[in-house]
Amino acid sequence: MKGGYTLEILAVVAVVSFCVLFLVTGPAPGEAEFSGTDTVGSAKVSELSGIPLEEFHPLVPQWEPPSGEVESGLFALQAAAGGIVVGWVFGYWKGQKRADN
Repeated sequence: MKGGYTLEILAVVAVVSFCVLFLVTGPAPGEAEFSGTDTVGSAKVSELSGIPLEEFHPLVPQWEPPSGEVESGLFALQAAAGGIVVGWVFGYWKGQKRADN
């Protein structure tokens, strides 16, 4: 029983260590600038090509959500659907393992 939780304790220590390391070495609140990879990539392409960022347009017109709240809701819905699929897969595997025993 003494060594039964060794791996779990090591995992918790590792997660807490990464959190502390991120908080200590990360930027101070208010100094961080977060942007998506699309924005960073577009800015880099604009910088390298000399074409202003406003002149870039997608080849295929894309639908844009009417507001940021709708966009966030769709993202949350996508995350929930992904979580359900992952949970179903792990549950299926656990059920198979239990049925084999």
